[in-house]
Amino acid sequence: MITRTEFLAYINEILEPNRFNDYCPNGLQVEGANDIEVIVTGVTASEALLEAAIDVQADAILVHHGYFWRGEDARLIGMKQRRLKLLLENNVNLIAYHLPLDAHPTLGNNAQLAALLGVEVDGRISGTGEPAIGLCGCFPEPMSLSEVTSLVRQKLAREPLVIQGHDRPVTTVGWCTGAAQGYLQQAADLGLDLFISGEISEPTVHIARELGINYMAAGHHATERYGVKALGERLAEQFDIRHHFIDIDNPV
Repeated sequence: MITRTEFLAYINEILEPNRFNDYCPNGLQVEGANDIEVIVTGVTASEALLEAAIDVQADAILVHHGYFWRGEDARLIGMKQRRLKLLLENNVNLIAYHLPLDAHPTLGNNAQLAALLGVEVDGRISGTGEPAIGLCGCFPEPMSLSEVTSLVRQKLAREPLVIQGHDRPVTTVGWCTGAAQGYLQQAADLGLDLFISGEISEPTVHIARELGINYMAAGHHATERYGVKALGERLAEQFDIRHHFIDIDNPV
């Protein structure tokens, strides 16, 4: 068992959320029990995840996508009211880390995706700001685009959407999980063979073709399952608490 204060202090030391200008508050979002013995991790704090966490008597839910996003309606009505009511009535802490959990060099979504795909990291892609969140690197051996597609399909259990920008072998690759299709221009400027993100937008197709870079949308949810799970495993080991990773299916 660990107190909430000690628990949060440890995570903040690891993820350094104050370094990021994020779209939501990082850390404790809804206060619950003071002592934490059981944690549930998941990608998004949906009602389904909250209910599953309550079923296993979680004291804290740790997610990548929490609440209180910049620019959203502040009223506690409808879906938001139901979610918060579940947390408050069951005295469950909701803890969320967004960009800090993307960027961490070992536990982050991007680092974990690299490990899953067997990519050697050799640099970062900053996108439009700092700290840099995306990564770049290379496969151990050149691969065809179809071989990379098969690898991603196998590892993520999801069919990626692929846009071919050239027919050269793929050695160098950049990636950033989630809605990071905007990094494609920088990946092309770096001369990378392939860029992978979670989501795709309409202009992404034309950018990839015209700049001559392969692009792969591998799923927002599918690419962001691994950071929060890795963090939960670290916390369980550090504090000798029980951890359940609960994957609520999401095809996006």
